[in-house]
Amino acid sequence: MHKKNFQQKLFTATLTLLVLLLASCGKNRFHIEGTITDAKDSILYLEHMSLDGPIALDSVKLNEKGDFSFSGERAEAPEFYRLRIAQGIINVSIDSTETVTIKASYPTMSTQYEVKGSENCNKIKELAVMQQQLLAQALAINSDATLGAKQTEDSINGIVERYKDYVRMNYIFKEPQKAYSYYALFQTLGNRLIFNPRESEMDIRSFAAVATAWDTYYPEAERGANLHNIAIEGLKVLRHNQAKQYAPVVDASKIEEVTILDVPLVDNKGRKRSLKELKGQVVLLDFHVFSAPKSTERIMMLRELYNKYHSRGLEVYQVGLDSDEHFWKTQTAALPWINVYDPDGGDSKYLRLYNVMEIPTFFLIDRSNTLYKRDAQIKDLTKEIEGLL
Repeated sequence: MHKKNFQQKLFTATLTLLVLLLASCGKNRFHIEGTITDAKDSILYLEHMSLDGPIALDSVKLNEKGDFSFSGERAEAPEFYRLRIAQGIINVSIDSTETVTIKASYPTMSTQYEVKGSENCNKIKELAVMQQQLLAQALAINSDATLGAKQTEDSINGIVERYKDYVRMNYIFKEPQKAYSYYALFQTLGNRLIFNPRESEMDIRSFAAVATAWDTYYPEAERGANLHNIAIEGLKVLRHNQAKQYAPVVDASKIEEVTILDVPLVDNKGRKRSLKELKGQVVLLDFHVFSAPKSTERIMMLRELYNKYHSRGLEVYQVGLDSDEHFWKTQTAALPWINVYDPDGGDSKYLRLYNVMEIPTFFLIDRSNTLYKRDAQIKDLTKEIEGLL
């Protein structure tokens, strides 16, 4: 009798532990479920939209009702997936362990579907519908026989620019930390990127805005680092192309390769300074307000770095944004590095150029005068500086 009771207790304890383990596993997974009708015997794929392209994770052969249910492991940052039947695609984003429910009909699944459980997925749907409308407009213009080649090109460029302006203001710049803003950056018109940082400085700012927000909200995310790389590479290409435009009318020997967004300002000694003049050195570009809390701690940290690495080629280029210029001068008088002043303060155009969302913020610039990383991307500043030196 005693042995039987022991076995029952052991069985109960084991069963309880198994239930707890299953529940724990469920808490670390997301779910995408729903129905796609008019697709009997079709194969529905769940694909992960990785940085290297789509990766098939799961599939199901749909029955007459079209029911489906997929699940996957929770990611630390927003990730992107798609449901696909042949060329029919529904894009979704997953933030955590949410459950997203989708209802659609196969012939029109790409744009006419219902989604519940995710604000991001609803916004992605809005963007997908607008993208299809933009494509329809472009095709209509392209098929208009009354337009010449130049008129066709200008008209299509015009509707694309209007689309970009709307998406920037209502999605990307409004909530750059959201998954749908990231999604918007990679929309296409045929084989053409709608937001192309290789062609437009405004598009570079769009990528940088999302990259900066992801640095703050998801500092370990590979996607955030990838956005920074795209923005920086786009800037290099744009500057190179701009320089080439002047080649026929300007002496080639006088064309200077620009790899940095310059910050030409007057220093505390009355001398005009520039980041470009520091090519050959590693530069810590720091946007700072001396009247802000913890300013002294930051200055002490910079002093320590400067004293340790200046002789090896490190320079600090500190941009003061205080409203009181006299106060700024007194605070910087004894500092050994370059201190310049921007009278526009918080309205500085350089804050916008570098997409600075909060102050203080710093950037590292390598010896080739190329923007390397911003503070949110750096775990160990000393190690990064030593690597550049």
